[in-house]
Amino acid sequence: MKLYILEIFTAKVLIIAFKKVILGQNLYIYKRFILMSIFKIFKESLRFAIQALFGNKLRAFLSLLGVSVGVFAIISVFALVDSLERNIRNSLDSLGDNVVFVMKWPWASGQNYPWWKYYQRPLPVLSELPALESRLELAEAITFVAKVSNKSVKYGSNDLEGVGLVAVSHAYQDVYDFDLSKGRYFTALESNTGKPVSVIGANIAEKLFESRNPIGEEIKFMGQKVLVVGVFSKVGDNLIGNSDDNNIVIPVQFARGFVRINNVTTNPQFSVKAQAGVSNNQLKEDLVRVMRSIRRLPPKADDNFALNETSMLSQGIDSLFRIVDLAGLIIGGFSLLVGGFGIANIMFVSVKERTAIIGVQKSLGARNQFILMQFLFEAVLLSVIGGFVGLLLVYFGTLIANASLEFELVLSLQNVLMGFFVSIFIGLVSGAIPAYSAARLDPVEAIRSGQ
Repeated sequence: MKLYILEIFTAKVLIIAFKKVILGQNLYIYKRFILMSIFKIFKESLRFAIQALFGNKLRAFLSLLGVSVGVFAIISVFALVDSLERNIRNSLDSLGDNVVFVMKWPWASGQNYPWWKYYQRPLPVLSELPALESRLELAEAITFVAKVSNKSVKYGSNDLEGVGLVAVSHAYQDVYDFDLSKGRYFTALESNTGKPVSVIGANIAEKLFESRNPIGEEIKFMGQKVLVVGVFSKVGDNLIGNSDDNNIVIPVQFARGFVRINNVTTNPQFSVKAQAGVSNNQLKEDLVRVMRSIRRLPPKADDNFALNETSMLSQGIDSLFRIVDLAGLIIGGFSLLVGGFGIANIMFVSVKERTAIIGVQKSLGARNQFILMQFLFEAVLLSVIGGFVGLLLVYFGTLIANASLEFELVLSLQNVLMGFFVSIFIGLVSGAIPAYSAARLDPVEAIRSGQ
């Protein structure tokens, strides 16, 4: 009881101090008592919240569990979606945002996708490369790329399945940014004359050669013996499959002797990198002009080739993840709704149990705002504790997932802050009505009903 009398005394002194400030007296005293009052509310609310937790352990546990599960659900979904989006965007960045791909099929899709029209288009062929190199005015580099999947490669007694074979023209190194952990890339002479040389992926080097240095060794695939001159730096798997970790890159002039590089099975394409300061739209206009000239298309004829760029995929990704984010918000919202009802329930019970105390406080001069803030802060504190537990579950879940999966999950600071803000919001919403009902109690009736 002495504690509550001290609170009322503090509030009255605060009023006196305020009046003194109005009269032009010490502003420092006013600020000091403001801080004392806020600290007092915080201290008492914390004490009552702890009493509610330990005095009714099962009830408090069930209430906090609802908030914890809700925060865990919504933050884990957002963490998963953000990590997935980050992985995809990093994969797209590796393709180059200033690279245009000349292909048979466009990357656009939808219900009105005229596949029968695209099916009749010719494939990009290696014989078109010289004309593109000589006529394009806005391209920094252009390379021809054709790929054969799921091949086996052998070194000594070691065999490896599921290897990708990528046949490229020499400018491949100029279009795509990649690093080599060992060795070198092809020389222009090796590319132009079709020498049997290769640059292999990091996974192939690890599994095929184990601890040996692969540089200068010969590997065998598709009946060909090929010299290893370089090893790509390991970049890890990505979701669009453009990593060279499991690929063997060879000169296209060498590959054409045993691979049908101008066949639909190899998905041939031209990758064109724009000059510095040249936009993709300008490069595409230049490509349209040159490709139509190479293929001798009449002025009124439609283009028989597709110009693709990573921004086309990014737009589709934006739409997809907006839907996924909305779905995650709905799923987590239902869980948080249950947690909010739990917090509201424990606050109504807390108000009921402390009715007599509220009556004593108000009879001694406690204002409605003081009672309101006391219970509202308690609801927020309970909700934040539940949210903190939910965030811990998400954190340990990401650790377990990263240890067992190759896909990297990241709990970002943005997601952590979102978890705390969501917890605060749930506490405010679920504690508002109980706190308001406590603040509106009549002191006489509160003391009488609490006896």
